[in-house]
Amino acid sequence: QVRLVESGGGLVQPGGSLRLSCAASGSIFSIAAMGWYRQAPGKQRELAATITRGGSTNYADSVKGRFTISRDNAKNTVYLQMNNLKPEDTAVYYCNNALGTSSWGQGTQVTVSS
Repeated sequence: QVRLVESGGGLVQPGGSLRLSCAASGSIFSIAAMGWYRQAPGKQRELAATITRGGSTNYADSVKGRFTISRDNAKNTVYLQMNNLKPEDTAVYYCNNALGTSSWGQGTQVTVSS
């Protein structure tokens, strides 16, 4: 069973940046496509970005051009660089495999507000 631990969230002003990290235990990480998800208050969890083992990426239209997903297979870690943050990016951010079938971690809160 993969254990996922997200970190790096916080309070940031509109236009600011944050870098999220997700440390994964278990060897499955090295062969899995991974994703960053987010859940805003009162809304369903949505997939924001994915990355294959080989590094191919895909993004939701709402974050394209502002967010960058990356991974370090040697460290079993996936990252999400978030630039030009907007208030609508406020959410709890989670990582999981690209199908969302592993157990969910606790997430990390991102709040974008002036």
